[in-house]
Amino acid sequence: MITNERLQLMADALVRVPGLEAVVLGGSRARGTHHDGSDVDLGLYYRAEDLDHNALTRETGAFSDAGRVEVAGPGGWGPWVNGGGWLTVDGTPVDWILRDLARVREQCHRAVAGEYAFHSQPGHPLGFLDVSYAGEIATCVPLADPEGVIADLRTTLDPYPRALRTALVDNLWQARFLVDAARKGLPKGDSAYVMLCCSTALMVCAHAWHAVAGSWPTNEKGLVVDVARLDLDSHDFSARADDAMRRAGHDDGSLEAVIDRVAQLVAETQRTLDTRP
Repeated sequence: MITNERLQLMADALVRVPGLEAVVLGGSRARGTHHDGSDVDLGLYYRAEDLDHNALTRETGAFSDAGRVEVAGPGGWGPWVNGGGWLTVDGTPVDWILRDLARVREQCHRAVAGEYAFHSQPGHPLGFLDVSYAGEIATCVPLADPEGVIADLRTTLDPYPRALRTALVDNLWQARFLVDAARKGLPKGDSAYVMLCCSTALMVCAHAWHAVAGSWPTNEKGLVVDVARLDLDSHDFSARADDAMRRAGHDDGSLEAVIDRVAQLVAETQRTLDTRP
């Protein structure tokens, strides 16, 4: 099991790689929601014009249990997940995740302005939320930030941007639209389409709940479930969403039952959140 001291040693070594400006602890370990089997996510923030990719790959040899590991360069994992490396260090999975500082700054500015978009990205069925880069900054634990670049960005994100909260609540119209679209799949019994519409509607609602609570989810995993963890009364949104999706397959009318329950949740979410200051 990797220790905090070992992680710090790794961060101190990585930040000496040309072009790397900061190394942070992210994911569930930064939020304190991890379990014994959780991976360790390290965000590696770099200047694109100066990053020494070969030096970064060489550095894996000093830490990986398997010796040197190839690091995917910028864009190697797709336009938004970007690149990095999968290592096992002292028996613990450790992910190095590349983040282009210029893009991160842009998304922090967009979050403050209440602007966001979802982008197609393998592994992200809802789409990669571009301002999740800002969420990563807001929720990370800096391990090596010699020039204070992470600290400076964090000051713009605390408190949670009011404009972003408003924008995500205003987007609840899309959840209503998706529920209406789901009903069009009933005549053909198109369960895949119905469930896709309904699950997406629930995720749109969950983003609004997180925004009102000032919470920064960084991907879809746990997005709906973790509404139950928020410091507000969500009217059992998470449990009711789970119950709604489990209705599928119970009987011939199960798809319609799913839609009806999701529609009720969407309507209640909008009524509740639209009245909040």
